[in-house]
Amino acid sequence: MIDKSVFENKKAAFFTLGCKLNFSETSSIARTMREEGFQKVSFNEKADVYVINTCSVTEIADKKCKQAIKKAIRLNPEAFIVVTGCFAQLKPESISNIEGVDLILGSNEKFDVTSHLGNLSKNTTTEIHRGKILKTEDFKPSYSMGDRTRCFLKIQDGCDYFCSYCTIPLARGRSRSNTIAKTVELAKKAVSEGAHEIILTGVNIGDFGKHQNETFFELIQQLDQIEDIHRFRISSIEPNLLTDEIIEFVAKSKKFMPHFHIPIQSGNNQVLQLMKRRYNRELFADRVKTIKQLMPHAFIGVDVIVGVRGETIDFFNDAHQFLSDLDVSQLHVFTYSERPNTQALKIDDVVPIPERKRRSHVLHQLSEKKLAHFYRSFLGQQANVLLEGAAHNDTMHGFTENYIKVEIPYDKQMANTIKQVQLKSLDLERNVILAELI
Repeated sequence: MIDKSVFENKKAAFFTLGCKLNFSETSSIARTMREEGFQKVSFNEKADVYVINTCSVTEIADKKCKQAIKKAIRLNPEAFIVVTGCFAQLKPESISNIEGVDLILGSNEKFDVTSHLGNLSKNTTTEIHRGKILKTEDFKPSYSMGDRTRCFLKIQDGCDYFCSYCTIPLARGRSRSNTIAKTVELAKKAVSEGAHEIILTGVNIGDFGKHQNETFFELIQQLDQIEDIHRFRISSIEPNLLTDEIIEFVAKSKKFMPHFHIPIQSGNNQVLQLMKRRYNRELFADRVKTIKQLMPHAFIGVDVIVGVRGETIDFFNDAHQFLSDLDVSQLHVFTYSERPNTQALKIDDVVPIPERKRRSHVLHQLSEKKLAHFYRSFLGQQANVLLEGAAHNDTMHGFTENYIKVEIPYDKQMANTIKQVQLKSLDLERNVILAELI
């Protein structure tokens, strides 16, 4: 039996890498540790325990994990270092070779951190707890509460899509989720704690409920009926799972915002086949067309990967042209990096690293052009903005219903409120519209 009295008034710091799903899970871990007696502090402060929640989508994420570990050790060489998340699930041995790491927890084990902390004495050898994630059926719900304005609500985990470049199923397991009733209950709890906006997140949220004979569409219908919540947003959803009925529902809803994040990964059909994606670009273009027909003002963000094995220069140029013609608001560009145990490694046609970086730069420039065009089209108009609580050099920012980032002079009284503003001018360097209260 662990004597949890040793946790009283101990300081714990948290560092999160990767997606919004990871942030929601870190928030839940921190909440549990506070309930056990820990005091949460900044990761830049000296702490007794450092918890690093990792990502392993790219090689850069792996490197950032190692940098975070070394930073924690510099801040306090005697601190108890915990590493968890996707990188910990996939490569625990690699992490255990880093001096100073005391505990490694897999994707499921991270939700039970305190039971593995002991008396917080540093271990002579790294302790590893990692289950067989592909066999797990457990779903661990979580939600993040930052400054109480926006909440990331985890509604689904894992993925049944084994895309050729991706390690997510190996890191998080098969697709699974809670029931609609339990998910709505958790959303209501977040609202009771002050959330004005809830972002639905997961690995493949369109798969929600598939094992309970429920659907994502049924879920959003139920969430839409929750009182005292102003906004919902749908985070990344696969184009083949984004149905007409979902789009039509969002168009009519007063709570679900006209904002979509849809991964295309490539604008070339041959590359999509190499990636083993479950759609072609024609279907993707149809989804965008339907959204824009019903919601011309909608923000559409798109995930793209460049430099995957098999992406010839002709394929890239074809994808670039397709994306240029596509009526979307922003591209989220990722440079491909080889991941162990993925099918893509069997493809011989390797894109050189400098060429991958060049292609990434080209698409980043296209994204900047698209975002500026989208923002400019709303200058002079009025919009409702949910203002965040944090101050940034005497200013505060928030987002419109269609996800335009807005900045106004700081006023503490307006934090966590929805205000009507007029969109005045565009700051291209910071991708923000300067606005005035009406």
